[in-house]
Formats: sequence, structure tokens, C-alpha cells
Amino acid sequence: MKKRTLTALVVLASVAVAGYATRSQWMGGEKGPAQARTRVVAVELARAERKPVPVDVDAIGMVTPISSVALKSRLETTIISVHFQDGAKVNEGDLLFTLDSRQIDAQIEQAEGTLAKDQAQLAGAERDVRRFADLIGKGATTQVSLDNAKTQADILAGTIKADQSMLDNLKVQKSYTIIKAPFSGRISAANVKVGNFVRPADTAPLATINQMAPVYVTFTIPQRLLADLRDAMTAGTTRVIATIPNSERSETGKVAMIENTVDSTTGMVTVRGIMDNASEILWPGTLVQTKLIIRVEDGVTVPTVAVQRSQTGNFVFVVKDGKAQIQPVEVDRTFQGQSVITTGLSGNEEVVVDGQLLLTQGTQVESRKRKAGA
Repeated sequence: MKKRTLTALVVLASVAVAGYATRSQWMGGEKGPAQARTRVVAVELARAERKPVPVDVDAIGMVTPISSVALKSRLETTIISVHFQDGAKVNEGDLLFTLDSRQIDAQIEQAEGTLAKDQAQLAGAERDVRRFADLIGKGATTQVSLDNAKTQADILAGTIKADQSMLDNLKVQKSYTIIKAPFSGRISAANVKVGNFVRPADTAPLATINQMAPVYVTFTIPQRLLADLRDAMTAGTTRVIATIPNSERSETGKVAMIENTVDSTTGMVTVRGIMDNASEILWPGTLVQTKLIIRVEDGVTVPTVAVQRSQTGNFVFVVKDGKAQIQPVEVDRTFQGQSVITTGLSGNEEVVVDGQLLLTQGTQVESRKRKAGA
């Protein structure tokens, strides 16, 4: 019994000594080494930059030719020759179709014969006028004979004008048997071949030519940008970039025109950009991704992922002296993954782009390398 009591007293003494040795910890006194260590959060950083930033708007556009013509026959005749390959590039004045002109050639010869006959008759009538004029001076004829001769000469002069007009009309008709390219561009497949009979009443054209360089890119923008766009057109600062979807190929041009009305149902206004398209990257009818650059102005930019949102507005974490500081900002717009800041930053500040969830005001931070592909 005494032995058990002695053992219990030894255990109680050991507990008392241990409690006394750690009294500063359980009594809230001096902290141990683990608790004295300050928490440091590893974050990714980027630097705010002041640089020229374009004021732009993205839209879906369509490539449309400036000039497009459907070739049709103005005569009822037969195709005797096709002078181009389907889909070929043609130049202004190139011969495209030759139509049968034998009937018109015969009519032209007939008209030329009629004209020659009437010219000969006019020459005879003019001789009669001169002869009767001499005879009336000698009293050998009457005034009526002279007047009749003059009338006949006048009638033949009118007939010759009519003959000449008919001949000119036939020559114009003959010119329709030769169909040439009115401008340079790309021609479609020929809808008719040699031997086909064509007429003006045909609904299908012989072929279609689209001008390829330059071309229009037509798209729409919100009406709120209309005033800025008109000012930019006056200043000559507009730029239009058209990119083919899923491709790096693009063409650059400028605004050619703004439609004279705003669509009241959508609040959008139609804009046309003109592109040189010398390499024919843009094909009529193609849908393209269009970027309209209205002007370029200086601004402070940060990666969009750095901007955080709260009930009081947007903010970023700025790192100063190794600590995170909450900095309220106002965002004007975004551009290619960058946010343009109007107030709150002046440029060259270090901002947190990853790791914000672990931060509060004054949190100690350290920079870590950005992830690959970030």
C-alpha cells in the first residue's frame, strides 16, 4: 500500500514539473518557434504597363465584291466560242464569248447598200436643183419645177440620215456578239458552252465576274460607337483587320463608308471596310472575324486575371515591400487578355495574377515562377 502511494506521488511530481516548464505556452505567454513564424504566400506577379492601346470593336463580317456583273446576251443567237477557263482570273477588256453574227453582218451589208443608193439619188436631186436654178434664170422653166427638185433633195437627205442611223444601230448590235470583261476579277464557271442558243430573256447569266481586289468587308457595330467612328474617319485613324476563322491569314484596310441609317430593331449600324486584297486572301461571301480599330490612345494595362471583383468594385493586389496591398481600380475595357485601367494605377506596379484567394490586406508574399503556358 505504501509502495503504491509512493509511485503516485512520483507521477504527480513529474506532471507538475512538466507543467511548470511549459507554463508560458498554456498560459498565453511567450510563443513557441512554430507559432512565431510569419505565413508567406507564394504568388505569380506581373507588371502594370503604360503603352499605346487601340480602341477597337470585334464583329463578324462578310466579304462582298465592290463590283459584280452577270454577263448576259443582248441578242438571240448562238455561242460560237468561249475564250476563258472556268474560275480563271480575267483582266478588263479580255475577250470572253463570241456569238454568231452572220445575220447581223448580212443586215449591215443591206443597210450599206440602201445608204449608197439613197446617196446616189440625193446627188441626182442636187444636180436637178442646180439645173432648174440655171433654167429659171433664163425663163426656160417654172418656179414649181425648182421647188419640187429642192423638196426631193431634202427628202433624200432625210432618208440618208435614217439609213445612216439604221446602219449605226446594226453596228451596235454586232458589237453585242463580242462579250468582253468590263473589269478585272474572277469569272465563274461558264453556264453555256459552244453551240448553246442564248437570248436576252434567259434568267441564268452566261457567267459572273466578281472584282477581287479591292473588296469590301461588311459588318455592324453598336450605335454608341457611331460618333467616335465618324470623328476617326475625319482624322484618318480608322483601321479594319479581317481574319479568316481558324487561320492566321488576314487583310488590313480602312473604313470606306457608314450606312446612312441605324437599324432600329437592333441598334446596330452597318459599316464597310475596304481591303486591297492583292493576294486574294479574302473571297467574296466568306465570313471573317473583323476588328475595327477606331483610334489608339495611351493607357495602363494589366493582365485581366489580375482584376478582382467585390461588392465595392474592382481591385487588384499590388505588392509593395513584399506585402500585398488592396488597390481599387476602374476598368475601361479589355484588349487581348489585358484590362485597360483608367484610375488606381499609374504603371510599373507589380500586381498579383495568381494566388489571390490566399491574400488579405498586408499578407506577406513571395514571387514564384509563372506556370508554363500561362
